[in-house]
Amino acid sequence: MVSIYVQSPTFLNSPFSSPASRRLLPRGASPHSLRVTAASRSSSSSFDVVVVGGGIIGLTIARQFLTGSDLSVAVVDKAVPCSGATGAVVIFMGWVGPGQGYIWMTHKKPGSDIWDLAMRSHQLWHELADSLNDQGLDPQELLGWKKTGSLLVGKTAQECVALKQKVNELSEGGLRAEYLSSADLFLKEPAILVDDETGGAAFLPDDSQLDAHRAVAYIEKGNREFATQGRYAEFFHEPVTGLIRSDGSSKEVTGVQTLKRSLYGKKATIVAAGCWSGSLMHELLKDCNISVNVPVKPRKGHLLVVENFDSFHLNHGIMEAGYADHQSASAPPGLGVEERMLSVSMTATMDTTGNLVLGSSREFVGFDTEADETIIRCIWERAADFFPKLRDISIEDFIRNRKVRVGLRPYMPDGKPMIGSVPGLQNLYLAAGHEGGGLSMALGTAEMVSDIVLGKPSKVDVSAFQVKGRCC
Repeated sequence: MVSIYVQSPTFLNSPFSSPASRRLLPRGASPHSLRVTAASRSSSSSFDVVVVGGGIIGLTIARQFLTGSDLSVAVVDKAVPCSGATGAVVIFMGWVGPGQGYIWMTHKKPGSDIWDLAMRSHQLWHELADSLNDQGLDPQELLGWKKTGSLLVGKTAQECVALKQKVNELSEGGLRAEYLSSADLFLKEPAILVDDETGGAAFLPDDSQLDAHRAVAYIEKGNREFATQGRYAEFFHEPVTGLIRSDGSSKEVTGVQTLKRSLYGKKATIVAAGCWSGSLMHELLKDCNISVNVPVKPRKGHLLVVENFDSFHLNHGIMEAGYADHQSASAPPGLGVEERMLSVSMTATMDTTGNLVLGSSREFVGFDTEADETIIRCIWERAADFFPKLRDISIEDFIRNRKVRVGLRPYMPDGKPMIGSVPGLQNLYLAAGHEGGGLSMALGTAEMVSDIVLGKPSKVDVSAFQVKGRCC
């Protein structure tokens, strides 16, 4: 019998903290308990930076300011950390909840607008894993880090011609990449079935994956170490209800109002609320007399995790060749409720505990997060097209005993996140719309936001991501 699970959080000791900083903790206290401070109980609190949104983007932005400057940071969210676009049910390439996070470049296109940001983030994740190793720590334990490499698998001659071209492009883009014939693919992944004459794969040996839940716990706990210095605070279960402006009507934003208090951000207020960013910005800006329409909308997805799977083992992260088209499919203007734009594409990997992770679906159904049995069957059947041994498992047993991860990706119509200042207002910034790439691009996004706010040269050209001209 096959079952599916949702893993509970694992909070680990953070390498961010030094022995000295640990000694600052009150007896019996933990960084988790430091979110309730004297400042957080008052009716107003002042920081250098206020981040609206406690998902992976918001938490990594906070981390970047804390580790890269001497600024103080507050994170505010209507719920708890990663309860929306990174934590309510599952994280899959950066979207909802605890699960697998894929730091993959196989399906990215060199020269595209997001290429440099994806490459920079890829580098930063690898540097983080290397730094943990250098400290004598285990990145697999702390982050669920696995350097598995990734495979983009083609089943038809046409797909494999495209994959050979992709390998050339990725190599020219600075990545190690090679094309595998069906025979070479079988040596790396015996469980995959492709035609001897027409099948093949693009292989990137340096791609990695992590346990997104562990990674989020690591980042959040690292942030909390700065609470002992008075530089960090969290305000959860506090919906933001409005912007605070310097004289009540000026263009200078000085913070946000929540249901419980005023939170002042002397240098910056940053909205990083995932798929809720569009509706939140609409509410925040309705009295500001400026025209900014943020078109971020939710794109629902399902992910399946088969616990203690032993029918076969996977050595790499795997996706089908059509995944890139599946990911970039656009919603037409005026999309109706009945126009779900449903697509299902195979992704598969093994997590650090030996469970089989299968995806994925994409559809536009608003903020609905109910599991859809038809889609679950489609994901299972699509995976079985590549892994025939799955057909030995009864789909009825699978469905009867399942727990399905469902999440909402923050979709942008042009496929690029919005990162930068909000036109017409001072000190207000936006970082949202990463869709399935939130986790993989989080560190690069955080670095970019910090550089913009601090006036530093950016490692990545920000022009492709700026808000101005894309929603005004």
